[in-house]
Amino acid sequence: MAYLLDANCFIESRNRYYSFDVCPGFWSGLEKHYNDGNIYSIERVRDEIVGLGDDLSAWAAARPTGFYLPLDQLTLTCVSTVVTWVQGRNCTSAGRAKFMGGADPFLIACALAHNHTVVTHEKSAPLATSKIKIPDVCRAFGVSCVEPLEMLRATGTRFVLE
Repeated sequence: MAYLLDANCFIESRNRYYSFDVCPGFWSGLEKHYNDGNIYSIERVRDEIVGLGDDLSAWAAARPTGFYLPLDQLTLTCVSTVVTWVQGRNCTSAGRAKFMGGADPFLIACALAHNHTVVTHEKSAPLATSKIKIPDVCRAFGVSCVEPLEMLRATGTRFVLE
């Protein structure tokens, strides 16, 4: 089992908690855990981040190819399952379209296909009719979904001042 990071893990971390200049240990920790086989993301997340055109984009583009898992056949089969579930939700068509237009269904499908844990800052909102949230889709398929802090604790990551 590995952790699959949602785009917001990178974006929120850079913007709020672990900027490159203040907490470089966060970013080197991600690299370490990738090298240990514990942390990945998917190519669709990479595309979202690289498209931002900033320092995070440069960091994302510099990761080894293996950091971003490709969409294999088993994942694509699971995408179809996730999409069918999402289409059956009591949600606005705009909410469904927004969810389907990004990396989220592919991230969840990859986790489902390969027994990975999804890592996201999103909070569950099962009664929302305007948005579909990653934790709610994960729950529907029995996919483990955690917040970044829980992942950091589980991987034994610590940031210690020099």
